[in-house]
Amino acid sequence: MAARKKAMTDEVKAFVIQALASFDSPSQVATALKDEYGIILTPQAIQTYDPTKHAGRNLSQKWRVMFEAARKAFTEDTSTIAIAHRATRLRALQRMASAAERKGNFPLAAQLHKQAAEEMGNAYTNRREVTGKDGKDLPAAAPAVAVFALPDNGRDA
Repeated sequence: MAARKKAMTDEVKAFVIQALASFDSPSQVATALKDEYGIILTPQAIQTYDPTKHAGRNLSQKWRVMFEAARKAFTEDTSTIAIAHRATRLRALQRMASAAERKGNFPLAAQLHKQAAEEMGNAYTNRREVTGKDGKDLPAAAPAVAVFALPDNGRDA
């Protein structure tokens, strides 16, 4: 079924601006636009809504302000990005490791287990940290002094 030609309403323009401000590529935005609204635009046409690109130099002030606000919110708040959270990454690694084990791909499963352990804070490594009381640094050791005895070569002192 072919997508119908629709007008670029403010809602659709805001959708494009938000996606571009979130660093989606024009091609990704074109696909999302077709899926969400049934609108077909070329990546080149979509670039005209990105004020950071040459094609978007004539974007109206209203859309520039929206783009800048959306870009700032996106770059400063990673709470909405699932993979930015350890629990999400660990769940994904769990699913991958389970699938690898079911398929008999034990080397991949072992690699994924190691990656999960490292995600938890290098629990899988041989690295050990030695600290003093209450986790404080150990006192610095006094420098070693080497004493050499020289042969007397048969001379009197």
